[in-house]
Amino acid sequence: MDTTPPDRFLIPTLSLCNFVIGIGAFGIIGLVEPLGADLDLSTAQTGQLLTAYAVAYALLSPLLVAITGQIGRRRIMAIGFGMFALAAAVSAIAPNMATLNLARVLAAAGAGIFTPLAAAVAAALFPAEQRARVLAAVFFGLTMSQVIGVPASSWIAYTFGWRWAFGLVVAIALPCLWLIWTRVPPGLRFQPVSMSDLRDVLGDGRLMLAIGFTATFIGSQYILFTYIAPLLSATMGFGRDGIALVLMISGVGAVIGNVMGGYLSDRFGWRITLTSLCLVQICIMPMFSLLPVAEVQLMGLAFLWAMCSWSFMAAQQTRLINLAGHRAPVVLALNAAAIYVGAAIGSALGGILILGYGLTSLGLGAGAGAALALIHLTLSARFQPVTRSAS
Repeated sequence: MDTTPPDRFLIPTLSLCNFVIGIGAFGIIGLVEPLGADLDLSTAQTGQLLTAYAVAYALLSPLLVAITGQIGRRRIMAIGFGMFALAAAVSAIAPNMATLNLARVLAAAGAGIFTPLAAAVAAALFPAEQRARVLAAVFFGLTMSQVIGVPASSWIAYTFGWRWAFGLVVAIALPCLWLIWTRVPPGLRFQPVSMSDLRDVLGDGRLMLAIGFTATFIGSQYILFTYIAPLLSATMGFGRDGIALVLMISGVGAVIGNVMGGYLSDRFGWRITLTSLCLVQICIMPMFSLLPVAEVQLMGLAFLWAMCSWSFMAAQQTRLINLAGHRAPVVLALNAAAIYVGAAIGSALGGILILGYGLTSLGLGAGAGAALALIHLTLSARFQPVTRSAS
């Protein structure tokens, strides 16, 4: 690996690119109602756009990272991000649901290349004692997309139409391509990963159990998060401005949680951090089944929920990198895929709960999911695998 000190703009560049990806991936949450009204779709049908993205990401990300293991990191990261930008442009002009779903698959493929490689590059270029904080900084853009991007997409969609929300992603993505090419160092010489590494990781049951915790934890969140806009509309009577405000406040909590998660993981270790977050979510999310409540109570609840939700990533990624050795890019790709497996399962379960028990069942269902995540964490920690260290 190159020992030249990293460009001081490298981490901000990776974070900005993840910000754009966060808007394109999660902005659909704020578009559920206007997009559904325009294309004559139900809430559950529109929510399937997130499911399509999630499933495509889960299937394609590990495969594409393994297949492209011999290609220069800068080049393949630029290609992946370019695919994501193209998908946003196609979404903006999509005439129907079928085209939107195809665009979501392309977007998932591009993000599935870029995001895990960004984490692997950052982790490899900085010393181990800084790893959790550096990874938190790389994913700061994803959390910032919750503060600015998702509420902005929601406001734009309600005001000008959902197509303009995808146009915003295209406008921000284009200069990011230049930043990737100028700030990611050329000729990075990491030990390449291959399809055999992917097969090796997939065949390690204990390591896959550790990765799978990501899907369980994220799934519990997306039972509620996917349908937060219609829940607030039905129970609190919120429209465009109210929904955007709640998303913005939860986004602030996400940013604080992202920073807090890196600190907690470095200070107390991944197990205490992740266990504590599961316990807090078991208590917080069922409270959304008690809506309506006073608006100030709702804002505080949304803030705490998002803060504890986004504190999880740095601890889990640090745990997995320490286990992975030179296979870190593949493991991180599988971990990123697990995020979207969880999102797909969570959004699907949320849709089932809505059909069977109504919107107010989402909080209780999400709390039960968090309890399952705690059980999963306990089991995966007990069977913690012993893997090869980095060479």
